[in-house]
Amino acid sequence: MVRACANAGLECSVRVFAASLQKGHRVPAEPLICVIDDDESMRRTILALVRSAGYDARGFASAEEFLRCGKSQAFACIITDVQMPGMSGIELKQHLTASQCLIPVIMITARHDPGLEAQASASGAACFLRKPFEAGALIRCLEGALEP
Repeated sequence: MVRACANAGLECSVRVFAASLQKGHRVPAEPLICVIDDDESMRRTILALVRSAGYDARGFASAEEFLRCGKSQAFACIITDVQMPGMSGIELKQHLTASQCLIPVIMITARHDPGLEAQASASGAACFLRKPFEAGALIRCLEGALEP
């Protein structure tokens, strides 16, 4: 069903995914998920997707804003854009690791720089997705990152 929206973008995929959940698909418990993206539209869309999958979610416009909240340990997973003004998603993951914070981090990007995926992986990213991506791909990454 998500494929029917492949050319319409992530927002359509979110609607289709949410509709499939209403038809009896499993809805997980509600761990708190962090979404960091400087693009407000993308941030809102990902928040809607994560919430439609049954998770609680909170959004931040930057890595710095997230760090200022002082509650990083409250989150079960972080979904972050790689390229943002100020601290990048990779720099955020490195900062968290240096601070002994082991929250899984999913990185998303529209960039196609050579070596970017390897750089994200080397930083400890749990998953790496290139925009545009299907809603189901992000949810699969999220579920995998949350597995004990």
